[in-house]
Amino acid sequence: MADGKIDIFDTTLRDGEQVPGCKLNTKEKIHLALALENLGVDIIEAGFPISSPGDFESVNEISKVVRNSTVCGLTRAVLKDIEVAADALKPAKRPRIHTGIGTSDLHIRAKFKSTREEILSRAIQAVKWARNFVDDVEFYAEDAGRTDNDYLATVVEAVIRAGATVVNIPDTTGYCLPHQYGEKIAYLINNVPNVDKATLSCHCHNDLGLATANSISGVLNGARQVECTINGLGERAGNTSLEEVVMILKQHHKLGYYTNIRTEQLNPISVLVSETMRMPVQPNKAIVGSNAFSHSSGIHQDGFLKEALTYEIINPEEVGAGGSRIVLTARSGRSALAHRFHKLGYQYNRNDIDLLYGEFLKIADIKKEVADEDLHVMAKRMIPALSAEAGN
Repeated sequence: MADGKIDIFDTTLRDGEQVPGCKLNTKEKIHLALALENLGVDIIEAGFPISSPGDFESVNEISKVVRNSTVCGLTRAVLKDIEVAADALKPAKRPRIHTGIGTSDLHIRAKFKSTREEILSRAIQAVKWARNFVDDVEFYAEDAGRTDNDYLATVVEAVIRAGATVVNIPDTTGYCLPHQYGEKIAYLINNVPNVDKATLSCHCHNDLGLATANSISGVLNGARQVECTINGLGERAGNTSLEEVVMILKQHHKLGYYTNIRTEQLNPISVLVSETMRMPVQPNKAIVGSNAFSHSSGIHQDGFLKEALTYEIINPEEVGAGGSRIVLTARSGRSALAHRFHKLGYQYNRNDIDLLYGEFLKIADIKKEVADEDLHVMAKRMIPALSAEAGN
């Protein structure tokens, strides 16, 4: 058994907002922050205060109204950033400063034109600065996914000693394979002497479609915080999807992990974020996509109608999806057609359905989806034939 609780750190309002076209104003951010708090999110990353006056205002106003979740502000390893974040977070009941710097050799050379020794010194200094303002400091080792493990362990040990309460191990470019990311977390657990003094956090990007898998691998190897966004929004191909991580841990509850997320709110908040940030959710998106609980294949429909568990591992009501949907297409079978006619109030026997099915396929070959209106028309048109068949 695992040792339980996984903290959910939501960065929809910060990393999610970096998606082109998804910029939020302060009023919208407050509305979403309150919805995230009600969802049960442990930490809300409200923004990057020094980036703009608007972001400062948003973090400050969110800090005034959120009471149960920790409110977090992002900074670089720069004193002015940290001072501005601390100022924005002053009203927060549970403030956290999230500071850090790139640790991969690529970032050190190309981005900072620096050395490992200098970056280590800057990392330590940033955490000490942040601890002058708040007790809860998270350090991010940007591009940790491509950082040498020995050096990463040195950085992690040093920032924990300097006062970091959480250490974020970002796969910034979504480069890692799940076993590689998991091994990185395990390496830190086993090679950082003071690792028990802080929480290791996963922050994975989806450039190769592995963000959720990498985050789960991180949890299995000792991470106890997952950084994610609603609908998987985020820079480039997005971040780890909150709804996916939460439902994976819930479905695999025998592993012993759990979150405080109220899962019945997942679909409603997905819609709220999609509408507020003007970013549609792809229909086949896990958990919250419009097709997540839809069945169109005849084989699947027949099995589902006999026992939902044959093709649904999650009860749609459990994630606030409302219900399952049988979609009538040219791939649908007789059982699905009979089910839909019955729901519409028609009482047909097997022979009736056999007659109707031929007509149904003609319509289905023309239309992508056969609607209820089509079935009503079909039923009226077929009444004489059905009556004649009944008289034989």
